[in-house]
Amino acid sequence: MGRFKVAVIEGDGIGPEVCRAACEVLEKTGEIFGHEFEFNKALAGGIAIDETGECLPEATVNLCRASDSVLLGAVGGPKWDDLSGEARPETALLGLREELGLYANLRPATIHMALKNACPLKEEIIGDGIDILIVRELTGGIYFGEKGWKGSKNGMKAYDVESYSEAEVKRIAIRAFDSAMKRQKRVVSVDKANVMESSRLWRRVVTEVSHDYPEVELTHMYVDNAAMQLIKDPRQFDVMVTSNIFGDILSDEASMITGSIGLLPSASLGEGSFGMYEPIHGSAPDIAGQNTANPIAAILSSAMMLRHSFGLIEEARCIENAVTKVLELGYRTYDIKDSYKIIKSEEGRESVTSMIMGCKEMGSLITNMIQAENKVFANNTSF
Repeated sequence: MGRFKVAVIEGDGIGPEVCRAACEVLEKTGEIFGHEFEFNKALAGGIAIDETGECLPEATVNLCRASDSVLLGAVGGPKWDDLSGEARPETALLGLREELGLYANLRPATIHMALKNACPLKEEIIGDGIDILIVRELTGGIYFGEKGWKGSKNGMKAYDVESYSEAEVKRIAIRAFDSAMKRQKRVVSVDKANVMESSRLWRRVVTEVSHDYPEVELTHMYVDNAAMQLIKDPRQFDVMVTSNIFGDILSDEASMITGSIGLLPSASLGEGSFGMYEPIHGSAPDIAGQNTANPIAAILSSAMMLRHSFGLIEEARCIENAVTKVLELGYRTYDIKDSYKIIKSEEGRESVTSMIMGCKEMGSLITNMIQAENKVFANNTSF
């Protein structure tokens, strides 16, 4: 039995739609396992600019600090593209990470075998599946370094500084090695040490940390090679640890290997159990309000919340298994509508099934599957 306060930042675009689906799933999971979730909404991003004049109001930060975890949808959109850097909706994300001390971003990239056909890679490359965990440093590097504009002989010059301290690298390396100890005990550290001083420091510190984990195999890889290897042979990776900007790029690349950016969750963690959980996709303003978004990444983010912030392992697996089951039954959202399942009859005839549904309907299906699979309210459930 537990009672948990969750700050919900729906944000912009499809954020409100996917957050509603995730909250529905959490409520049903709590009902089954005897937990209560108190959801408190807060503003950040473009909608916060429209309603308060700033992308990250102090009230939002305070609410998050008073909560046990944060569920975030997505922020940004073309409506606010003309704003200056510090005033843009996306700045709210950097502010939340910094204010809440969330330095480690965990982004799992796995293939649901029911969606194998959605993977753009050849079948012989993906084999029996891909399971990668990208551990991205989140509060340092070029996104938080010195930046500005200044005059030069060639006109105005803009600059962003990539900078890391030993302490920043050490703590994210420890997070990566700890994660690897629970997996296949392999870490690939991604840098650009052949060019960048910050990467040379990164490589030295990661190597030093590895000495405390003799069971874990450490490999160093330049970021350009890592990008190629993700496509060429993704199964070689277990845990990847990266700087802020490299992790931002590589995790999006990894997401497309799985079939859709709408499928992958993430957890942003600091010290202790507090975390912020969000799908890795953007606000997708072109489909906002059309009930065509994929809520699975947000729903799986809520499962990561249960696991990492609340220690509710069985409940997290319940959500993850429900997602897998719904996909195996052939239900699809519009972004993965071309992935299908081939069913063979007893006579050996093949047929293709793929049932397309909207964001709300997919969320309800997963909620109902949680209910049915746990046999608690099965009499009221139908598919």
